[in-house]
Amino acid sequence: MGSAAGVVLAGGRSSRMGASKAGLEWHGSTLLYRAAAVLGRAVDGPVVVVSAPGQELPELPAGVAVVEDPVEGLGPMQGLAAGLAAVEDRAEAAFVCSTDLPFLHPAYVRRVLAALTADVEVVLPVARGFRQPLAAAYRTRIAGLVADLLAQGNQRPGMIFKHCAVTQLDDDALLADATLAKYDPDLESVVNVNTPEEFRSARDREPPEVVVERFGVLAKGGGQRPRTVRAATIGAAAEAVGLTLDRHVVAALNGDQVTKDGRLPLVAGDTVAFLSADAGG
Repeated sequence: MGSAAGVVLAGGRSSRMGASKAGLEWHGSTLLYRAAAVLGRAVDGPVVVVSAPGQELPELPAGVAVVEDPVEGLGPMQGLAAGLAAVEDRAEAAFVCSTDLPFLHPAYVRRVLAALTADVEVVLPVARGFRQPLAAAYRTRIAGLVADLLAQGNQRPGMIFKHCAVTQLDDDALLADATLAKYDPDLESVVNVNTPEEFRSARDREPPEVVVERFGVLAKGGGQRPRTVRAATIGAAAEAVGLTLDRHVVAALNGDQVTKDGRLPLVAGDTVAFLSADAGG
C-alpha cells in the first residue's frame, strides 16, 4: 500500500454540541489531541488537522500540522479535499476521521488501511449499521476528484463513491482482524459524540485497561511486576502506580515508542513501561 497519512477533520460546526468538539476536555487533553495522537500511533506518514477558516484549535501533539479549509461551510467534503491535497506528495493513502471519535483504536485504523489494495481507491467501513466515510481510508490521488465534485456543487461524501473503486467492510470483515476483535469487539472506534449528553456519557465511562511495568530504580519493592490499571493517557497510567512523568521518568509504549508526553492516549491492550531517564534507567 505504501505510506499512509492521518487526516483529522476539526472544522465541523458542532451545532448540536453547542461548542467546538475539537476543544472538549478528554482525560487531561482534548478530543482533537486524542484523535490526532491515535492516528500518529497507527500510521507511518504525516498527520494533519484540517480546520475551518480562522478556527482556533487547542494544542496538538508534536509534529502534527494544521491545514486550513480555503472555503467555509462546504462540510466534510471540503475538509477531505484539503486534507488529501495536503499529504498527497508525502503519502499514497490517508486514514481520514472526524475529531469526535473518542474510542478510536489504532487497530481499527490499521485494519481499514490494510484493505486499501492497489486497485482500490476508498475503503468504506459499514460498521454498526452505518457507512463511515469519516472513519475510512482514501487514496490521496483522489484529492483532485473531490475538489472537482465540490466545484460541481456536490457536497455529500457519497458522491465520491460513485466515481471510485470502493471496498466496503462490514462488521464481520472488520472483526476478521484478530487484534481489533480482541480489543474493540463492538467497533466503538466509530462511535462519535454529537450532543452534550453523548459527550458526558462517553467521558464518564471507565478508561481502558492497560498493563504497566516499572524498571530499574522505579521497580523497588517489587514494582517490576506487571500491573493492570485503567488509564486513558500515559500520565494517568503513571499516576496509577505512584509515578510522575518528569525529566527523571520516561515511558515506553508497547516496547518501542519512548515518550514523556503524559497526554499520549492509551487504548485497550497497551503495555506501558516506565524507566528512569537518568543513567539509562
